[in-house]
Amino acid sequence: MEYEHDGHVPHIHPDAVVAPSAIISGDVTLGAGCRVLHGAVITAEGGAITIGENAIIMENAVIRAVASAPVHIGDHVLIGPGASVSGATIEDEVFLATGTRVFNGARIGARSEVRINAVVHLRTTLPDDSVVPIGWVAIGDPVQILPPHEHEQIAAAQRELDFPGFVFGVDRTTPDLMVQVTERYGHSLARHRDDKPVTLERHGRRQHHHRHDV
Repeated sequence: MEYEHDGHVPHIHPDAVVAPSAIISGDVTLGAGCRVLHGAVITAEGGAITIGENAIIMENAVIRAVASAPVHIGDHVLIGPGASVSGATIEDEVFLATGTRVFNGARIGARSEVRINAVVHLRTTLPDDSVVPIGWVAIGDPVQILPPHEHEQIAAAQRELDFPGFVFGVDRTTPDLMVQVTERYGHSLARHRDDKPVTLERHGRRQHHHRHDV
């Protein structure tokens, strides 16, 4: 299903195939040959999302952009089931495996692999041809690629990257941190109350341009 959000409607290439239970909302551009499978959510909440040609977005993946962090996904990218990408740049021919997490401001270089349940953290840059092993964490620029048991080193890097400040504009030391985060983010997300379904007629496409044979 496609939705108009903040006055923007998705632009889906006639050769793309989107499953009927997928959600595409707002300023999203989907290139030729793309496939978006059941349960996937692609939502542009103030920032644009551009997805190149022949990208595959598997079941229940989530791709989200905000005003401060648009999303760009290149050509021939595969995003696995249950993966999430928020406010990041994914270059061409990247593989994001099942359950991977890519956070705001990250950049993943061409031909890289982020394997099952691995994380590419906030403001992290992966060079071209990088590999993040199963369950590991890539963090920082220059990047450190760490196993999950290196939690103290990961935590130290996280503090420097300042997730609350970068994503929500809230000082980490604020006593009521989660009150501030949820109220600010909730105010922004309330814009979805005005979302409108996009019909084929309004969007100027014929039925055969929006096949559901995935």
